[in-house]
Order: sequence, then C-alpha cells, then structure tokens
Amino acid sequence: MHRLVAAAWVLVWVLASIGPVAPVAGAQCPVATFSYKHGVVTFAEHGETTRVRVEVADTDASQEFGLMCRTSLAPDAGMLFWFADTTQDSFWMKNTLIPLSIAFLDDSWRVVGLMDMAVAPDPQNGPFPLYAPKAPYRYALEVNQGFFAQHSIDAAAQVTFTATTP
Repeated sequence: MHRLVAAAWVLVWVLASIGPVAPVAGAQCPVATFSYKHGVVTFAEHGETTRVRVEVADTDASQEFGLMCRTSLAPDAGMLFWFADTTQDSFWMKNTLIPLSIAFLDDSWRVVGLMDMAVAPDPQNGPFPLYAPKAPYRYALEVNQGFFAQHSIDAAAQVTFTATTP
C-alpha cells in the first residue's frame, strides 16, 4: 500500500513539474491526442546562461493546443513553437489562463521580437489581441510573463536548442 501511495505522489510531482493541462470551468478545452517532444532552450547573454525546459509544438495540432487551459507553468518551463518555414502569423491567447511573455526567433535563433501577452478578459470568447513581431520568425518561445525581463534577456541573446527525452 505504501508503494502505491508513493507511486501516486511521484506521478503528481512529475505532472506538476511539466505544467499539467487542467480543464477550466466553462472553457472548451481540447483533449491532447499527441505527445510533445522535449528540449532545452538556452540563452547566453551578459555573461549569464539561462535555460528553459520546453515542450516542442511542431505539428498543427500541438501548435493549436499550445498552453491552453493550464493554470500554471513551472518557472523554468515553456512552450517552443517550431514552424516548418518562416512566418509572420500572429499568436493569440484563446483559452490561455497564464500571462505569458513570448520571444520570436528567426532561422538562426536570433531574437527578432519580445513581448508580453495578457490573459483575455474572457479567455474562451475574447476579444483576443494579436501578437506578432515586425520581422519574420521561425520559432516562438512562450514562458511565464516577466521571464525575459527577470533574466535580462533581450535581442542580443545567443540562443540554442537541445533536444531531450522527457
């Protein structure tokens, strides 16, 4: 019996550390039918290195789902949107309950835009402001709002990505 309780606590800890998907009363939250890939995005700047554990959204389904309906995100976690080609498409915060900051990165992993994204007054129905940089981008990293400012990350950061296993 103690092993079962211990196993349950381990499962709760693992799910909490990756930022669980949690339904919200009244929100229409899709059920994920896919698994995210994982990795680490590293920012090097001003003699400091900052790492973000990421789930990688690299399919239409995972990109549409994103961070919907989550009620929290670990301080060092984020969602990396990996597009097949450069784009200038906008992001929005439908069913997103966490205020976020987003870094837009070009083909060479250079920062081409940083901005904060607020939770919509009505996360299910909007209105939803659109967020996009002025320059084309290939990758977008969503993290807790204020993360980039807290770590003094700006357009001069050198950014790398390393794939990991969950």
